[in-house]
Amino acid sequence: MFEEASEVLENMLKWSFPLSLVLFLVLVCPLRAEAAHEFSVYRMQQYDLQGQTYGSRNAILNTEARTVDAEVLSRRCVMVRLADFSYEKYQKALRQSAGAVVIILPQNMSTMPQDIVQQFMELEPELLATETIVPVYFALEDEELLSIYTQTQISSSSQGSSSAAEVLLHTATANGFQMVTSGAQSKAVSDWAITSLEGRLTGAGGEDLPTIVLVAHYDSFGVAPWLSYGADSNGSGVAVLLELARLFSRLYSYKRTHAGYNLLFFLSGGGKFNYQGTKRWLEDNLDHTDSSLLQDNVAFVLCLDTLGNSDNLHLHVSKPPKEGSPQHALLRELETVAAHQHPDLKFSMVHKKINLADDTLAWEHERFGIRRLPAFTLSHLESHRSPARHSIMDMRSVSSLEGLSRNTKVIAEALARVIYNLTEKVIAVLRSHQQVQEDQLASLVDWLTAQPRAAQLLDKDSSIVNTLEYYLSRYLKDVKRHLVRADKRDPEFVFYDQLKQTMNAYRVKPAIFDLLLAVCIASYLGVLYLAVQNFGLLYGFLRRVTAPRVKQH
Repeated sequence: MFEEASEVLENMLKWSFPLSLVLFLVLVCPLRAEAAHEFSVYRMQQYDLQGQTYGSRNAILNTEARTVDAEVLSRRCVMVRLADFSYEKYQKALRQSAGAVVIILPQNMSTMPQDIVQQFMELEPELLATETIVPVYFALEDEELLSIYTQTQISSSSQGSSSAAEVLLHTATANGFQMVTSGAQSKAVSDWAITSLEGRLTGAGGEDLPTIVLVAHYDSFGVAPWLSYGADSNGSGVAVLLELARLFSRLYSYKRTHAGYNLLFFLSGGGKFNYQGTKRWLEDNLDHTDSSLLQDNVAFVLCLDTLGNSDNLHLHVSKPPKEGSPQHALLRELETVAAHQHPDLKFSMVHKKINLADDTLAWEHERFGIRRLPAFTLSHLESHRSPARHSIMDMRSVSSLEGLSRNTKVIAEALARVIYNLTEKVIAVLRSHQQVQEDQLASLVDWLTAQPRAAQLLDKDSSIVNTLEYYLSRYLKDVKRHLVRADKRDPEFVFYDQLKQTMNAYRVKPAIFDLLLAVCIASYLGVLYLAVQNFGLLYGFLRRVTAPRVKQH
């Protein structure tokens, strides 16, 4: 009986430590790799403009996730949902030297309360103005990402436990997420070309006629280029310009409605970067050529910007038009058409002088005003500082087809009244030829907002540029491209790559777990070594303890 007890005891000593270690590893090891999740992320703007740097200067991310409410954010990927986002929390992450910031956006922005949307729109310029080396990304919420955020939030909240032992134990045993981007470090894009498009309708009488220039910039802007759809700013202005090209091409194709004005249509690129396309186009037409419609008699330049919403319409001018001038005639006709045909529309003129001390111009017409060309901008916005002009929240849902159609009709008739003799017979003929097609406008806006139009994403061979060129060619003559490349020695603008990446969230143990596991293994090996070295003493001790029980049997 004694020999059997000794053998059992020896087997227990032999297998107890390995079994306990295996059990410990099973209980605390992370779940299988299938818990990893892959999703697309969109980086904050990174660009240089006129020597100033803007946005996030880094694109590499490989760090553990925490929510913004965690006590320690240093070298962590800070995750925050849009509903909980604030500039103070963003600054907290930067002050604590966070490794990265990921802002989670809802799939459908229209579901967000309007006050949250407005608050974020007002914060976007501040985010861009604060240059940071911390990678800042935006991600669209899905079930897996929401689950990761929820688990990270639970893990982060436990960091505030009152007991240091509890914090240490939870830190060692909790499952976290390692956020890793698949891309490389961002670098400047060399030899990037911004494309602008020009087309014309020649009036009856040849090239010496006065010219009316219609302008709209087609690029969009927001805190993240890949999320910048620009429905109102400036998809609406482009849609109106294309519809005006269609309407007036019909009028100019009939001899009795062929007017005594040349019409020049210009779709400018780089509008959100201080109107770089317009600036170069003016230089090419006024400084580097002898034959241009801009060289001679320009009646006025009408820029179209943010026309897809509201019951207001403002004519922004740098200098009030003189009475008797074509500019004053357009102002008068806009007032007349709005008052008599659309009484619900509130029209007004807004006068603002050009401030050359500002880093960027307020409106596109100021580019023409600097070159002493009479110009103004039509917009439903009263101020150029409106956050709606530079926001990723400017999506298709905020643009009103009814308002866009009404504004197109007002602009088309006001232009026609300036161009033609104002008799009732002529106006009746014009209206019969100037039927704005609402389905056409809707299709244009839908197409323009189907993909982001940030200038960094639209090279000279992009589908948007090619389609715009094709559309202009259907109605206008002499459609041309104008390319703008930054000066290599002193660039006015610099764009950077790595604006869209794939991020992987891996379920992992925290770093302290490796230390704790090493301590446990070392302790186990130490105890096992001592047990083997002193087995005789241990055996004798156990024999004395169990001897009385054996005698009783």
